[in-house]
Amino acid sequence: MMMRKLLFLLAFAFAAMLQAADFVTESRWITASEGDVNAQNTWIAFRKDITLGSIPMKVEASIAAASKYWLWINGEMVVFEGQLKRGPTPKDTYYDKVDITPYLKKGNNEVAVLLWYFGKSGFSHNSSGKSGLLFSAQAIGLYSDSQWMSRIHPAYGTCGDPKPNGRLSESSIKYDGNKDLGEWQTGDIQSGFATSKEIGKAGSAPWNALVERPTPLWKDFGPKKGKYTTKRGTEEDTLVVTLPYNMQMTPIIEVDDPEGGRAISIKSDHLFGGGEPNVWAQYITRPGRQKYESYGWFNGEHLYVTVPHGVKVKSIQYRETGYNSEVVGGFECDDDYFNTYWKKTMRTLYVNMRDTYFDCPDRERAQWWGDGTLLMTESFYSHTTSAHAMARKGLLELCKHQRKDYTIYSPIPGNWGSELPAQMLATVGLPGVWTYYMHTGDLTTLAELYPYIRNYLSIWKLEENGLTAFRKIGWNWGDWGDNRDMRMIYAAWHYIALEAAARMAQVLGNPAESEYYRGQMARLKVGFNACWNGTAYRHPDYKEKTDDRVQALAVISGLADKDKYPAIKQLFRTEMHASPYMEKYVTDACFVMGDGEYGMERVRERYKKMVEHPDYTTLFEGWGIGAEGFGGGTTNHAWSGGPLITVCEYLMGVTPLEAGWGRFQVKPTPVTFNRASLDVPTVKGMVRFAYKKSGGKTTFTLTVPEGTEAVFYLPVTDAEKIKGKKEFITSQASLQKDGCTALLLPAGKYKYTIQN
Repeated sequence: MMMRKLLFLLAFAFAAMLQAADFVTESRWITASEGDVNAQNTWIAFRKDITLGSIPMKVEASIAAASKYWLWINGEMVVFEGQLKRGPTPKDTYYDKVDITPYLKKGNNEVAVLLWYFGKSGFSHNSSGKSGLLFSAQAIGLYSDSQWMSRIHPAYGTCGDPKPNGRLSESSIKYDGNKDLGEWQTGDIQSGFATSKEIGKAGSAPWNALVERPTPLWKDFGPKKGKYTTKRGTEEDTLVVTLPYNMQMTPIIEVDDPEGGRAISIKSDHLFGGGEPNVWAQYITRPGRQKYESYGWFNGEHLYVTVPHGVKVKSIQYRETGYNSEVVGGFECDDDYFNTYWKKTMRTLYVNMRDTYFDCPDRERAQWWGDGTLLMTESFYSHTTSAHAMARKGLLELCKHQRKDYTIYSPIPGNWGSELPAQMLATVGLPGVWTYYMHTGDLTTLAELYPYIRNYLSIWKLEENGLTAFRKIGWNWGDWGDNRDMRMIYAAWHYIALEAAARMAQVLGNPAESEYYRGQMARLKVGFNACWNGTAYRHPDYKEKTDDRVQALAVISGLADKDKYPAIKQLFRTEMHASPYMEKYVTDACFVMGDGEYGMERVRERYKKMVEHPDYTTLFEGWGIGAEGFGGGTTNHAWSGGPLITVCEYLMGVTPLEAGWGRFQVKPTPVTFNRASLDVPTVKGMVRFAYKKSGGKTTFTLTVPEGTEAVFYLPVTDAEKIKGKKEFITSQASLQKDGCTALLLPAGKYKYTIQN
C-alpha cells in the first residue's frame, strides 16, 4: 500500500514538473505597478511588443490569469475569455495552452492582454487574492516580466444595485466610454502605461501548482444582429431584443450621443431568474458614435437595453459563447411533446456548460453534483465527445477537494463548504463515476478517482441491523419538496455507491476490496428490507406520506426484489413527491418493473408545464414558476431533462456493456411511440437505432460502428418470427432472456421485422 502511494505521488510530482516546464524560467506573474490591483472587479491592460526575424513552425503560448483574460496579437482577437475558474484543487490554478502561430508575422508583433480580476470567491471559483498574469511562449522567447507595460484600465467600474448575489464571483460591469483607451492593443504604447510589477514565478503562492486546462477554449459563435422592439418611456426607452433561445452571451451596442455622459443599462430577462440578482452591465456614453461590448457574459431569452432620450441606437448585437461541443446525437419520435422535451433538454444542457457543469447559469453557476450526474449523462447521449472532458474535470475536482476527514462536498471549486451526502453518494456511485467510465473507457481516470472514493465510503457505517447509519453532517438534502424519508434515501444511495465501488475494485485488480463491498451490500439489503411494511419501504421513524423516491431507488438498485413490484407500481400512481431531479429515477424504476408505459405517462403529466410553456426554451428547477418552483425557481435547470436518459437507456435500450462501448446493448421497450429513433455519439462512432410500428409489425434498424459489437434483444422468443439477416438469426439466436431473442452483431447495418 505504501509503495502504491509512493508511486502515485511520484507520478503526480512528475506531471506537475512537466506542466511547470511550459513556463520558461524567466516567466513571472505580473500585475500593474500602480493602483489597487487587488480590488474587486479590477481590469488591467497589458502590452508587449516583440520583433521576430522568422516564424517557427509552431508557437504555443502558456497563459495563466487571475481571473480571466482576453488576448490580441497584432490587433486580432486570439482568445475570447481565457482561463478556467480556480481550481483543480482548493489551492491550485489552471492554465491555457494556445497555438498563436497564425497570428504572428515577421517584424514587429504587438501582444495585448486584458485581464479581469474578480477579487472574490463564489460557488464556482476560489479567489487567489491577487490579480496576476503569467505568459510564456518559449519558441519565440516571449515571457511575462517587468518589461511588459501595463495599467489599470480606467474605464472599467462596478454597477450599482442590484448587486449580484453572493454565490457569483463575477461583478456587474460598468464601463465609462469617456475613459476609453481607444485602440490600445496596437500602435504606440500610450501614456499612462508603466512597466509591470513582478509578483511571483510559476508555481508560487497564491496561485501554486499550475494544471493544464483539461477542456477546450470556448466556442465563439460570433456577433449576430439583434432585432428589437421599443418600449417608450418619459425619459428613456427600453429596447427589447428577443434572442433565438436561452444562451450565454455578451451584448454589443453601437450608439451615437451628441452630448455624452449618459448611462445605458443592459440587462436580460434572467436578471432575477433564480430569485436573486444575476449580473448586468452599464455603459456611460462619450460624445459621438461609439461601439461597446461588455465582456461579462449573462444569459436569457431577452435582452433589455435602456437608453436615455437623445441617444440614438445604431445597432444591438449579441455574441453567443459556450462550451466547445455540439449536439450531434438526437432523439426523434412521432410525439411532438417528447420532441419538444428533447429540444428543450438540449438547450438547457448547453446553457449549463462552461467552466463547469452548472445547476443554473443565473443564480449561482455552481457545480452541484446532483445536477452534474444527470448533465454528464445527457451529454454522453447527445454531444460530441469533447464534452467528456467536462465530466472528467468535474469528477477530478470533486475528489481532489476531499478533506482530511475524507468527506467530499459540492459545489466545487468555490466557497461552499458543506457536504451533501445524498448527492455525493450518487456521484461516486453508478450514476456518476461508473457511468463516466462506461461511456469513456477511461481506466486511468477511474484509477485516479478510486482511492478518494474508497476513503469517502469508509466514513459511511452500518448499524447492527444492517441499515446505513445516519450522518448528521453538512446539508442533509435528499431532494427538493416534501415527504422525504431521509434514512431510506441515504441507505439506497449508499447501496448504489457500494455497487459502483465493488465494480471499480474488480476492474482495478482489487478483488478483496470488491468482496468487502459486496459483503456490505448484503448486510445493507437485509436492513433495508426490514423496513418493508407490506406496501412500501418506510423507516420506522418516518411519519409523513410514503416517499416515491425511496421506492424508485430501491427498484433501480436491486434492493427491492420482484415480489415488491406490484405494490410499488400502485404506489407510483398515488404518491408524487419527487422533484424534477429525482423524478428521473422514478421513470427508470417504472421501466425496470415492466411499467414503462405508465412511466412515460407520468413524465408527460409532471413535466407538462415546462415542456409546453411558450415563453421558455429551457426546463425549470421545479414543476412550475414562482410558488411552484424550488430553491429560487430558475427556468434553466438541466436536471429536468433526466427522463430523456431513461428514454435512451430503457425505452430505446441503448447502453454500453463494456467500458468504452467495445460492446453495447440494444434492448428496447418500444412503448408510447409508434416511431422513434436515437443517434448516440460514442467513443467508437455513432450508434443509430430506430423502430417503427405499422400493419401489426415492428421494424427495427440498427447501425453498429466499427470497433464494437452489439447485443441486440428483439422482443420475441421465437427466432423464426424474425425477418432479417438469416445468418445472424440462425447462428446467434440461441439466447432467450426476459421474453427476447438476443443477437450478437458485429459492425454493420441491420434491419429486422417482427410480428407484434
